[in-house]
Amino acid sequence: MDLQVKDRLPADLAMGTVMLKVGDLAKVSAYYCGALGLEIVAEADGGQYLGRGSVPVVHLAPAPGLQVPSRGEAGLFHTAILFETQADLAATVASAARYDPSAFVGSADHLVSEAFYFTDPEGNGIELYYDKPRETWDWDRTETGREVRMASLPLSPQAYFRNHLTEAALDGLSAADAAVGHVHLQVGDTETAAAFYVDTLGFERTAGFHGQALFVSAGGYHHHMAMNVWNSRGAGPRRDTLGLGEVLISVPTADDVAGLADRLRVAGISSHSTGAELRFEDPWRNRLRVAVG
Repeated sequence: MDLQVKDRLPADLAMGTVMLKVGDLAKVSAYYCGALGLEIVAEADGGQYLGRGSVPVVHLAPAPGLQVPSRGEAGLFHTAILFETQADLAATVASAARYDPSAFVGSADHLVSEAFYFTDPEGNGIELYYDKPRETWDWDRTETGREVRMASLPLSPQAYFRNHLTEAALDGLSAADAAVGHVHLQVGDTETAAAFYVDTLGFERTAGFHGQALFVSAGGYHHHMAMNVWNSRGAGPRRDTLGLGEVLISVPTADDVAGLADRLRVAGISSHSTGAELRFEDPWRNRLRVAVG
């Protein structure tokens, strides 16, 4: 579908706080604070908001009666936390590796970014990453528009520490800026994901891999959201489990919220709007909230 500009999400969209339903609040909070250098920004809504400075990254919502989702269910693949400098990224990776080496699951040079992957105590994926300068990103023309070149090249943590880790960054771990850069989901199929996230919500497709993964963004970013079927091909709507509770997307104006509400209504997707924010679910019952921020 060739969407008009008015049907696109705004170019200056940003990802916001990711809510996680957790069974053991103390244990999960200790990990995000002790390993990643986050701090309690607020205690509200029955849980904790953790972040850097005044910017919340994750909202931990206690849900002790729920079960851990199975590997093949739809839901969260990872929350990706973006750092402004390579030194800040290196310091956080070093802290996480020291806190629990077994939580480290890999690293990669993605051409557009440098990324390190971890898993929290309840199985929620975490990506810690740094964006390479936008002028170094390469884009290819395709039948559907253009796609950014991404790959998964080897990235040695030890070499990264040698090149970028500093005592100053380690000492200032909790003071360094960090925010949610993108959110990656597990879904049942990428065709349905494209129909929802691109054709209805108004993201732009930025990359895809043979029906296995879809990357979407606003404003020419490499991706604000991604969906894959690597563990979850054929998955149906989610059960109410631990893990992903809500993805927040921040937009500049109430008109952006109203425009999206109209698109959802035309598509027959139920939502709840207050004017300043809009709540709805994707086809797998992943909950999203779009709000002025």
